[in-house]
Parts: sequence; C-alpha cells; structure tokens
Amino acid sequence: MRWCDGRDACKGKNDCKGKGFVDDSSADACLKKGGKVVEPKRCRVRSGEGPGTRAGPLIAHTARRRMEAGMACAVPYLGHGVGLRTKHFSRVLDGTAHVDWFEAISENFMIEGGHPLAVLERARQACPLVIHGVSLSLGSTDPLNEAYLEELARLARRFAPAWISGHLCWGSVGGHYAHDLLPLPLTEEALAHVASRVEAVQDRLGRQILVENVSSYLTYAHSTIPEWEFLAALAARADCGILLDVNNVYVSACNHGFDAATYITAIPPARVGQLHLAGHTDKGTHLLDTHVGPVPDPVWDLYRLALRHCGSVSTLVEWDEEVPELTVVVAEAERARTIATEVLGTNAESA
Repeated sequence: MRWCDGRDACKGKNDCKGKGFVDDSSADACLKKGGKVVEPKRCRVRSGEGPGTRAGPLIAHTARRRMEAGMACAVPYLGHGVGLRTKHFSRVLDGTAHVDWFEAISENFMIEGGHPLAVLERARQACPLVIHGVSLSLGSTDPLNEAYLEELARLARRFAPAWISGHLCWGSVGGHYAHDLLPLPLTEEALAHVASRVEAVQDRLGRQILVENVSSYLTYAHSTIPEWEFLAALAARADCGILLDVNNVYVSACNHGFDAATYITAIPPARVGQLHLAGHTDKGTHLLDTHVGPVPDPVWDLYRLALRHCGSVSTLVEWDEEVPELTVVVAEAERARTIATEVLGTNAESA
C-alpha cells in the first residue's frame, strides 16, 4: 500500500479522484500514467509538522500495519487531534494551527464553495483529516438519504479523509430531521436493521466507516441487549469500525446506572479506530453531553481504562460550547498524549 499524491502530481493523467492511499496494483497503474506515489517508509508526521502530503505515507503505513496484524478496523493511527471549529479558522489559514489531525463535521462543508471549504483545503494540506457526520441517521426507518450520501461521497473524494464516522442513533422520521442524536431500542430487530444500513452506507462510500456510541437520557422498556453488546455485535455483522466516545459512555452510565468499566471492556479492541474525549454538564438530575469545558477527571480515568483495553488508538478532543482559543483545546489533546504515554509507555505513539 502506497500514498498517491493525486491529480495535482500528474496533471490529470491518472484516474484518481484525489489524494489517498492505494494498493500496489493501483499505484503501479497510476505510475504508468505519470502519477506520483510515495513509499510509506520515506517519512513520518509529528505534531506541528507539515505539509499535508507528509501525512499520506504515515496513513498508508499505519493502515497497512493494522491490516497485517489482523485488525478488524483497518484505519491508521493519527495521534491526538482536535475538532475543526469556526473559531479557529483563522489559525488554520495562517498556518499556526499545529495539531496532529483535525476532525471536521461533514454537514458544515456540504456546500458548493466559499470560506469553509477554503479552510478545509488548508487544513487538509497541513495534516490528516477525518470526516465526522451527524445526519446519517443509521437507526431511522426512513430510507437512507441518497442526496446526503452523494454529498458525503463527494467530500470524501475531494479531501481523502483517513476515515469517515457516524453515530449509532436515529435522527429523522418522515423526511424530517430532529437535529439530535436519538437512542435506539436495543433489540435484535434493531440490530439487524442498523447493520443492513451500515453495510449499505459502506457499499455506497466504498470504504469501512466507524460508528460512534451516543449519550442518552432515556431507555426503552423493550430493549433486550446491553448497549455495549449491541455495538460490538453491530461492528461484527456490518464489518464496521467503532468510534468509542469515552465521555458518552460516562454520561450514559451515570444517567442509567450501569458500570462504565463494563461497557469499555466489552468493546472488541480490534474494532476500535478512534476515541472521543469531551466535557459534560451536571444538570443535577442527569449529566448532559455538552462538549463544554476541559475533560473531567472521571472521563480521564475512563480514558486510561480504554487505553489499557484497546492499546494505542487515535484520540480526539471535542469542544463545542464556549469554545476557547485553539491553544486551550490543543492543551487537552496534549494531556491525552501524556496520559497515553503514562499508560502505554513507548507504544503510545504507534499502532
């Protein structure tokens, strides 16, 4: 597996739609048409390094290592990243946003042009990029939104993200979107339904996706499967990866009274391609997943457990309310790196 620099490298002579990692046969075909590919061993990327093309070989290299190791989720290890938020767009454009990687909310960039796409282009040049969607509505009974999937596929072709992720939830009914991530009844019927939809999305995008657990504030009386077993079974049936949101596990555990450690240790490590960290708000009667403030200590403790269970996994800090300066968010990502080193030692920066 090698990294293809895409159309700009060969002036349109190849058949690629953009940058990405390709298998050896595709790379050889690209080379014959004047394309440019890079062997994975030639370079690595570290925090604050650029340009973005340096990230390509690392992505290809780590993805290949995971596949060779028999990992069920063949995504690369990217380090410790942050969410791409509008408050920090100027830092991206002036080249001072030194991070391992960015996670971009796909719906914010499903537009024809303009400032947000220019920022995303610059971010992609600087470091690896991941696309995170909030409108797939994998658990809905509505048909999959083909227009949305086409926009998502177009983003993927243009920006070549390391992976794409969505949520284990539903958010639409009758063609109307609730603009929320609503929990599912955890039944065998729901499991079969969501698995078939995840498979359809992966077929449409031509790649494996990661599915994230959501925070919840109610449960269904007729649920028959613990959420952690449901998520693990979904990953196996649909052959997808898991985005394990550690804060969401903690929030839901407090709200519903289950053991967060049981949840974390029941998730198959080979399926986990990313971890999320964030803050929440104590509303007295329940915890609310607000993504505000620094990561709380109990979530850091659960992160340590997730690292011991899963090993070295790409980790992202989310901060969506009262967003501070980029340096504050990056400091949280650096704390995650420090904790990973404490837990995993020399294996913290490899996958």
